[in-house]
Amino acid sequence: MNLEEFQKEYDILQKKLSNLNKSGLSLNRKEFAQSSKRLAFLQEVIEKIKEKEEIEKNIKENEEILKESDDEELKKLAHQDIKDLKKKKQNLEKEIEEMLNPKEELIDKILMEIRAAAGGEEAALFARELFEMYQKFANKRGWQLSVFACHPTDLNGFKEISFEIKGKNAVDDLRYESGVHRVQRIPVTEKSGRIHTSTISVAVLPTPKEKDIDIKPQDLRIEVYHSSGPGGQYVNKRESAVRVTHLPTGLVATSQSARTQVSNRENALKILNARLYQKQRKEEEKKIGAKRKSQIGTGERAEKIRTYNFPQDRITDHRVKKSWKHIEEILAGNLEKIVGALKAKLSQ
Repeated sequence: MNLEEFQKEYDILQKKLSNLNKSGLSLNRKEFAQSSKRLAFLQEVIEKIKEKEEIEKNIKENEEILKESDDEELKKLAHQDIKDLKKKKQNLEKEIEEMLNPKEELIDKILMEIRAAAGGEEAALFARELFEMYQKFANKRGWQLSVFACHPTDLNGFKEISFEIKGKNAVDDLRYESGVHRVQRIPVTEKSGRIHTSTISVAVLPTPKEKDIDIKPQDLRIEVYHSSGPGGQYVNKRESAVRVTHLPTGLVATSQSARTQVSNRENALKILNARLYQKQRKEEEKKIGAKRKSQIGTGERAEKIRTYNFPQDRITDHRVKKSWKHIEEILAGNLEKIVGALKAKLSQ
């Protein structure tokens, strides 16, 4: 299938989904989910094919320079460009091939949400630091991280940020990060040198399978709006953001960081699915009176699980009653010791 065929299918499917609200969301749940997923897939394939074609065009231009130019320095640059471009083309062709012919591989998907709680701007600033800690840890692990929604503050902190992590053992390594993280330090805005205590909540939401959660298209209200405010790379100000409301529960999910409205809608639906799945699991556990072992704790946001004490350069996880020095090193993504201690103690 060539670019034209992909583009034709994409245009037809996009028109179909765009008319859902006007037609009363006539698709059933399975068709809606499949169509949204297919549309996001087509968009990614089209972007990569266009990028490949642009690279091929640049290669030809450089080859013309080699044929026609007498400038040795220019020819040398053209030769290097061709070498670099061919490598990029090869990598893109491999990515496209893997997308069109995916291999069966067990890859974890996990949604994380970080919110500033008590502490105002200081909490928002540390929420950003926590996100960047997980981002660096993900990079070290070779995981893929995608930001879905971000609500920044004027001082470049985060009121809230939602993101997905995909990679081998991601669930196993990050499942115990859920809870309230407490930070004790002197804020940059503090003039009298007093130590402040702020709190940040981290939610780790398992990504449900399609059969785990039942969302009817007619129960969704999908709205488009323009994202705004600071946030740098985490906020896409040029494209339309999407807000999805699940009418029966009132749960709302937003996404504004993807390039297109279609991708933002897909991301918002992922967040909504995870939140509904978490709500469903809570209700089921409550009904059967499920209780966890006391040493594990609930893992909910209301539980203070960890303290970052900057004056004493110490991080303490209260569930395993263990502390580590060198906060800055850990915030740089070196979570291995903490993750190992949590898995050894809490997975028993």
